[in-house]
Amino acid sequence: MGSKNEFPSLSEKEYLIMKLLMDEGEMFGLEMVQESAGELKKGTIYVTLQRMEEKNLVASDEEKRAASENGIARRFYTPTNWGERVYKAQEIALKYLNMGGW
Repeated sequence: MGSKNEFPSLSEKEYLIMKLLMDEGEMFGLEMVQESAGELKKGTIYVTLQRMEEKNLVASDEEKRAASENGIARRFYTPTNWGERVYKAQEIALKYLNMGGW
């Protein structure tokens, strides 16, 4: 989180990720890429999600898998309470400024 006097805001990609999570609930990174109609890319989704997690906008949890499964477990992402509030504040600000959205 920024300083107390700084209005929290989301980048265009962060806003899209938050919109997907708010509309769909928890999702895996590649699901977001697929649902974004080309707006999100495989090469940047996880960097953006990591940055959002550091800002406390999203939380992640490892997928539950059987011990016999090979490979790295996927992570699913959900908005945090703070992330939901920042998203809603940005939605109101964009609507107020008659920008409609990103």
